[in-house]
Amino acid sequence: MASASLLKSSPVLDKSEFVKGAQTLRIPSLATIRCHPTTAPSALIVKASAYADELIKTAKTVASPGRGILAMDESNATCGKRLASIGLENTEANRQAYRTLLVSAPGLGQYISGAILFEETLYQSTTDGRKMVDVLVEQKIVPGIKVDKGLVPLAGSNDESWCQGLDGLASRTAAYYQQGARFAKWRTVVSIPNGPSALAVKEAAWGLARYAAICQDNGLAPIVEPEILLDGDHGIDRTFEVAQKVWAEVFYYMAENNVLFEGILLKPSMVTPGAECKEKATPQQVAEYTLKLLHRRIPPAVPGIMFLSGGQSEVEATLNLNAMNQSPNPWHVSFSYARALQNTCLKTWGGRPENVKAAQDTLLLRAKSNSLAQLGKYTGEGESEEAKKGMFVKGYVY
Repeated sequence: MASASLLKSSPVLDKSEFVKGAQTLRIPSLATIRCHPTTAPSALIVKASAYADELIKTAKTVASPGRGILAMDESNATCGKRLASIGLENTEANRQAYRTLLVSAPGLGQYISGAILFEETLYQSTTDGRKMVDVLVEQKIVPGIKVDKGLVPLAGSNDESWCQGLDGLASRTAAYYQQGARFAKWRTVVSIPNGPSALAVKEAAWGLARYAAICQDNGLAPIVEPEILLDGDHGIDRTFEVAQKVWAEVFYYMAENNVLFEGILLKPSMVTPGAECKEKATPQQVAEYTLKLLHRRIPPAVPGIMFLSGGQSEVEATLNLNAMNQSPNPWHVSFSYARALQNTCLKTWGGRPENVKAAQDTLLLRAKSNSLAQLGKYTGEGESEEAKKGMFVKGYVY
């Protein structure tokens, strides 16, 4: 009876502690909601970030119709690998030139709602002296920031990893907010061939939950990303089984950490067979399994599901997304792609100034294709052979 009366009780919310829009002064980090059940001796206290209204607004803006996320948060080392593939040296000037090409593509904001940046880029200016963040805002693109510190071996596991970066995260996220970031990204991984062990799954889920709570406390809407790696020869049913377990743990620990679900975004892997599985899945099968996973594990309160491409080809990632949007979903089902948006663009550019416009046109074509897929209107017609090439790399390290 206590639980029934609790459901009927009215929360008392002091809205004066909530903050709307950008702010320059630090304010108390927690607002308190108290429910007073008639039969319970003590109050139930539920905590929510003082930025709650802004977090919800940010998440809804990123999860807006026909738009998705450009993931351009490659570390300097990973960006160096990309530049090396076109014969360029890994210098700050070359990284700056490439990132300027991306953020300044005319009309990008029509298809892209958010851009995840590496720390260097958040504080960087374009080649013509404008702040990268300002260029994105002018395009109506929300700036985001990668905040994890990368994967390291997980002691006691089956050669698995955990994601570091919680130490000092509160102060870093507060600084990133002041610099203009409004959402964050934290990527951890789960390997099916290596288990996954219960230890690795719990570590991934707990780390994501702590990260999400800290980000919300400092004004950044967190992208929650437990990537289930494509590595392996397992079938799609095994991927589905593991994904169910991972997402159950993630949401359990986010609830334990009082994360506001309306103020987060998810970045899951699509449910596919392992990259080395002999039985390939059609876009319709990927959509069926992935949507079944979402309906079983993801609360409708979550505004956006921004899928990662995980080594799929540009066209494959777009076809799979399109298949998932053939019927209405409780969430905004969209994309947060890195290589699946940038691969052909990078090769078209080739480091040559005279190729910048052609490269930007290629980026816009990929962004528009995924925009159509988010609306369920992508056909796949007229795609280049380059866009159809798979990008899976076994044991890929970011």
